[in-house]
Amino acid sequence: MRVEIEKLFDEQPSAYTDDHFQLFQRFKQALNSGEVRAAEPDDTTKTGWRVNAWVKKGILLGFRMGAVVDMSINPTRQPWFDKATFPVQRFTADRGIRIVPGGSSIRDGCFVGRGVTCMPPMYINTGSWVGDGSMIDSHALVGSCAQVGANCHISAAAQVGGVLEPVGALPVIIEDEVLMGGNTGVYEGTVVKRRAVLGSGVILNRSTPVYDVVRGQIYRATDEDPLVIPEDAVVVAGGRAITSGPGLDWGLSLYTPVVVKYRDSKTDTKIQLEHLLR
Repeated sequence: MRVEIEKLFDEQPSAYTDDHFQLFQRFKQALNSGEVRAAEPDDTTKTGWRVNAWVKKGILLGFRMGAVVDMSINPTRQPWFDKATFPVQRFTADRGIRIVPGGSSIRDGCFVGRGVTCMPPMYINTGSWVGDGSMIDSHALVGSCAQVGANCHISAAAQVGGVLEPVGALPVIIEDEVLMGGNTGVYEGTVVKRRAVLGSGVILNRSTPVYDVVRGQIYRATDEDPLVIPEDAVVVAGGRAITSGPGLDWGLSLYTPVVVKYRDSKTDTKIQLEHLLR
């Protein structure tokens, strides 16, 4: 499949045939089942992950192939128009996924594991992966190609950014048992290692360094590597004083995320998931 996808991506035909659409359908089924994914664990890399560029090419190929069609449930009250190649994904009860009524949407071409709870309204975009037992809370987004591990809690209004292009760029990675608090945002290929906790309002991207007051380190993205948040880190929103110029005169400070502690039993008690709701 990889060879066929890359050839079709690199050598665009004058028209797409039934064979091409059948190839793309098999590709989406492989994404839905978790057989292929946009990024996967790799202990030989600095981040512990590697990007599968050919998978991202396959997703982009779907946008290239698809025509915009009417997908409306009710054309007057709720008109929807999107690429025919990316409808909403179909689910059955035997998959063990809770999709609570209220306006959520899960696009075709993504993996959603058993025991995942989807609180309305939330959105999971194509190419993404959501591991077993995770919760995607109200108004939360899992962007294109983002990888969310098992037993994570993506809290209300949290944003896991999508990274589809360039195809070689690592998407956002949220490893197992991570808690993203309300109104948090993780963008631009940032990697959040397992069991980390992001306090409400924390924003992580390539531009803002993270200050670790426990270990005395500063974590930054580079031209080659993304920002990586350490395992078990507890990150909160903080401020860094401007020390020169008008910013100093005006008493201004800049937002910066701060690692204030590392996860312990007390932290676990405070953030434990509501198992009774599952």
